[in-house]
Amino acid sequence: MKSPLTQPSRHSWFGRVFLYLAIVTVSGCSGLSEWRHSREEASLHGLAPSDRFLLPPQGVDIVGNVQITAARHEDTLLDIARRYNLGYEEIIAANPSVDTWLPGKDTKVVLPTQFILPGQEREGLVLNLASMRLFYFPKPEPGQPAEVVTHPIGIGREGWRTPQGTTHITQKIEKPAWTVPESVRREHVRLGRPLPPVVPPGPENPLGEFAMRLSRPQYLIHGTNKPWGVGIRVSHGCVRLYPEDISRLFPQVPVGTQVRIINEPYVAGHRDGQLYLEAHEPLSEDARRWKGSLEPMEKAVKIKAADLAAEVNWKKAKNIARQALGIPVPVSPGSPDLAEILVKAPRVPSTPPWAPLNYEQENTLKPTPSEDRRVDNKNAFPPS
Repeated sequence: MKSPLTQPSRHSWFGRVFLYLAIVTVSGCSGLSEWRHSREEASLHGLAPSDRFLLPPQGVDIVGNVQITAARHEDTLLDIARRYNLGYEEIIAANPSVDTWLPGKDTKVVLPTQFILPGQEREGLVLNLASMRLFYFPKPEPGQPAEVVTHPIGIGREGWRTPQGTTHITQKIEKPAWTVPESVRREHVRLGRPLPPVVPPGPENPLGEFAMRLSRPQYLIHGTNKPWGVGIRVSHGCVRLYPEDISRLFPQVPVGTQVRIINEPYVAGHRDGQLYLEAHEPLSEDARRWKGSLEPMEKAVKIKAADLAAEVNWKKAKNIARQALGIPVPVSPGSPDLAEILVKAPRVPSTPPWAPLNYEQENTLKPTPSEDRRVDNKNAFPPS
């Protein structure tokens, strides 16, 4: 159970307001040269970042491993989450009894760095709104093994929901300017924070340094100037990534790449002969509509169980779905429970070698964009 004394409800008004006040005061991007150098160094010591994995063969659906770290005195859960490429909701869900802002020195923190891959074809970009996570299946270079890249994402808040369906990348813009929609300008006037018609590249631009437009032209996949909004529902429909993630993803994804946007809070998959279930809190609109029903979970598990005629411990599956920790747990009869998995989980430092020493803003953007770099959203949902 989630402690009401240490952790506000993930969907409570207070929790959302408190988080909003926090993220509007923070911005930044990482030192990428530091990141690349220490990423290689880390691999020599058995540590590995949780954003890129060898793609397992068909029939195996799980990548990564759950890990455990110990917080330092100065750490927040969000600090640790960003270092391990996790979003806000992911780190909170996996640590329901840990204080978000003051975990405390030596407090054990579970890192949910194991993921069940989305079903169907392993192609292009797949964005799961419920897990707030992106998966990219790049075409491998000749002679190289196939890989999957994954990052946490921020998505549209209630009333500005990120749309589901299949689309594709139509345009890539570096150092974009933001043409602010009239609806957003009116909203900001009401809030006493008026916006100009165009926000140029720089620390005040919510698009960050890179943007990729979808074939639904009012929606973008982009960076952000408020990194702690990654992993929650804060946008007007667009998809945001950490600055360091979009900077790596942007050059890899070609124009024309398919983008499949799904909404699956319950994902099942196989590994080592076991059937696993990964459960997330449904989006608030879905939760109200489902009224506590676990039928969506049962449907997802039955479909995957049928692949190998696997048996299911349904009592265990229902407990996993209700807890919604976002951690893959086996649901085959006689399989280990989460406590056993965590006992065997690797222990890692709270600051891995590849993480930069800080995420302070590196303002290298030109003050005035050229016309061809402007992202025109006059008649679109805004990206932040």
